[in-house]
Amino acid sequence: MIETDQWEVGKTGLPLEAPRPLAKQTAIVSHSRPLMKQQASVKIDRPIDEVFEYTNNEVAEWSLTVVEHEVLEELPQDIGSTFRCLTEDRGRQMEFHGVVTRHEPPRVSASRLTGEYFDIDVEYRFEEFGDTTRVTQQSTVFPKGALKVVFWLFGWMMRKSSCKAAEKEMQNLKRLLEQQPARPR
Repeated sequence: MIETDQWEVGKTGLPLEAPRPLAKQTAIVSHSRPLMKQQASVKIDRPIDEVFEYTNNEVAEWSLTVVEHEVLEELPQDIGSTFRCLTEDRGRQMEFHGVVTRHEPPRVSASRLTGEYFDIDVEYRFEEFGDTTRVTQQSTVFPKGALKVVFWLFGWMMRKSSCKAAEKEMQNLKRLLEQQPARPR
């Protein structure tokens, strides 16, 4: 079962949880106000360690939009590590450069993706229920330049498709993990 929360476009106030300070290497943080937030959750019949590792290390395999994912610099504690990802949606490709902003295996991982038209903060939370894990993805989009106006005017239309896309991503993650043979313990 997929659970989603639609947040209103242009909504102000605090996120579900106050963000933790970003590492020094993440000085590229945008200070614009978010115009779209979305959250989706799914329960996966796999242990938390397996779900955490697959979600973070095999993004291009399970994501329906990420077609390439490349680690650029891996740091010992993971926070501040950088990567590049290429996304594709309806034939249109966009490149993002990312930095890991939070890494607490197997409970939380978060990244800041910086693109030409918008930045995205994405966080994954993992909750253990025996051999089942709930994954919750929360994304916040920070549009840049003229795209801010587009988000403000048409965000109500984009919100629904964004939530559906997140639901499909989470469902694909679930499907791929559950079809794999269980790892020996």
